[in-house]
Amino acid sequence: MRPRSALVIVALGGTLLAPGTCRAQGPSAHAYLIMDARTGWVLSEHNGFERRPPASTTKILTALVVIERGRLGRVVTVSPRAAATPGSSAHLRAHGRYRVLDLLRGLLLPSGNDAAVALAEAADGSVSAFVRRMNRRARELGAVASHFVNPHGLTAPGHVTTAYDLAVLTRAALRHPLFRELVTTRSADFGEVGGPVRRLYNSNRLLATYPGVLGVKTGTTSAAGRCLVAAARRGELTLIGVVLDDPDRFADMVRLFDRGFREFARVRRRPAAVRVRVRDGERPWVPVVAARELDAPVPRAQADGVRLRVWVPRQLLAPVRRHEVVGTAALVAGTQVLDRTVLRTQAAVPVDRSLSAALRRGLSLLATIWRIAHP
Repeated sequence: MRPRSALVIVALGGTLLAPGTCRAQGPSAHAYLIMDARTGWVLSEHNGFERRPPASTTKILTALVVIERGRLGRVVTVSPRAAATPGSSAHLRAHGRYRVLDLLRGLLLPSGNDAAVALAEAADGSVSAFVRRMNRRARELGAVASHFVNPHGLTAPGHVTTAYDLAVLTRAALRHPLFRELVTTRSADFGEVGGPVRRLYNSNRLLATYPGVLGVKTGTTSAAGRCLVAAARRGELTLIGVVLDDPDRFADMVRLFDRGFREFARVRRRPAAVRVRVRDGERPWVPVVAARELDAPVPRAQADGVRLRVWVPRQLLAPVRRHEVVGTAALVAGTQVLDRTVLRTQAAVPVDRSLSAALRRGLSLLATIWRIAHP
């Protein structure tokens, strides 16, 4: 299912890779997607809305839920069940005491499945309760095609997501400074409270090889194949990339990022303030401003064709409230609206209740009645 919020830029003529040619000249991934992190727009995709097993990219959501719960400095005891979790490991000791923040490092750097279970149990008392919270949060964020049954991503029936949903979850997670710090960390000290310290290393090779990369998460299982979710910034453009079941995931992500940065640019416009006449008000006009700057990623070849359009009424009738929505501004390319925002009044304008104003209104009413009676 393709969510309504997923705008794929094809009307402008800009796609990173034509879907039918991805095997020949682009990623060897079964599915890939590139998203603009600022707007959430999909710039290019192939099978980007197909449900697939996500492997350890699941841990993006696990980390997000834990970070949003807070209390990251508290100390928790690792259960034997968590310590015995198979697959990639942070090598937690059963009954060992660890800070939640350290467990997050064990989750995101070496991709510890044991850390995922320990965090789930610490946050909600059980893995099942934590997974319910994961699914609820995913739906809230718009990752509606996903369903998770564990916090680590080991293959299980019904544990699926899409490249699009993973980009949506990553976009939300990157809003948290701590998540950004963790996924860009190449190595960190780790250990039990009061115990010996060892070094953890990040499994994301792009951290050492691609300028501007913001990290994020690798994942591999036999069912999911080699997967990678990454983000990178260059100039004003930040891209989120997802490749699923890709034997050459790091090189393909570099190709996607390079082409995305080469072919797309950010267009930003802030509509100028305007003055709108006010009828029967204490002042004859009111200033009107845009609620925010307009912002959209566009193919570089079409950037000069993007236009700013503003719609405001010629006149308002008093009383006018402050911050009242009275118009719209939009970035448009041809018939496609790239971004829009509302225009609001900057001040209140009460009705003019002076005698002269009352006389003017009376005369205007009489004139209206005359026109109706003598068409």
